[in-house]
Parts: sequence; C-alpha cells; structure tokens
Amino acid sequence: MQMKADYVNAFYLATKEVFKQMLDVETELGQPRAVEDMLAGKEANVLIGLTGDIAGSVLYSFPQKMALEMVKILSGMEMEELDVFVTSALGEMANIISGNAASFLEKAGLNCNIFPPQIILGKHKTVSVAAQKAIVLPLKTNIGEFEVSVAVKN
Repeated sequence: MQMKADYVNAFYLATKEVFKQMLDVETELGQPRAVEDMLAGKEANVLIGLTGDIAGSVLYSFPQKMALEMVKILSGMEMEELDVFVTSALGEMANIISGNAASFLEKAGLNCNIFPPQIILGKHKTVSVAAQKAIVLPLKTNIGEFEVSVAVKN
C-alpha cells in the first residue's frame, strides 16, 4: 500500500516545529528517499512505534555530536557522552515530536497512538521496521544533520 505524503509531512512539520520551539534551531529538508526493509541508524537513534489508523514506526537518527549539542541547549550543561540523561532527553524530544505529528494526523481524521520510545545506540546499527517501505527525511540544522524515517501503512 502507498504511504501517503500527509503521514510523512505530519512528522516533518512536527519535527520542524519542535526544533524551533525547544532548541531555537531551524531545520531544512534535504531530498527525501524511499528505503526498503532496513533503516541505517546513526550513533543515537530513537524508535517510536505507531498504532491506530496508521501503523508502523518512526526512527529519529542523530550523530553523537549533534545529540550532545541538542541536550546541551536543552539543559544548559556540557554533555560528554550518550549517557542515561542524554538518551532520556532524546527520547522525550522524539515523544513530543511524535505526539505533535499524531495530533496533526488526528485533525486530518486519523486515529494515531504512539508507543514509548526505544533508544538504540551505537554506530552502524540497522533497524527493521514494520512496514515494507520507509521514507527517509534528511534534515540539516546549524548543529548537525539528522534523519527522520517514517515507515507506516494504513
């Protein structure tokens, strides 16, 4: 089944909004691409499951340097490593973005619930997703580049 642009757009708009509000960081969308089966992660990844009218998952993938900088902006403290504090903050941000995206989708008449975040750390990780295809949104900011991968079916 075709993944609707509206689903992907909801996550893009929510990400853009949350980065602006919480970090005062602008995000610029690169060229989206379709990926089959496995998603390649970066050093810090947050996976959020989706259920309801649309089912699947969203993977937020950050390079370590960017993840540490994001949490520094949020907390005002210098971060050295991807520890419990940093991963907790990343999980919470992914939760907020996903919750906002779910709200956008609900306004469009779709029931969408999110699962608690799963944190996946380490270089060269791949993540299997519930859907056949994922749309990967490469995003650029002044603190680094990251990806939001949306894999849903309705």
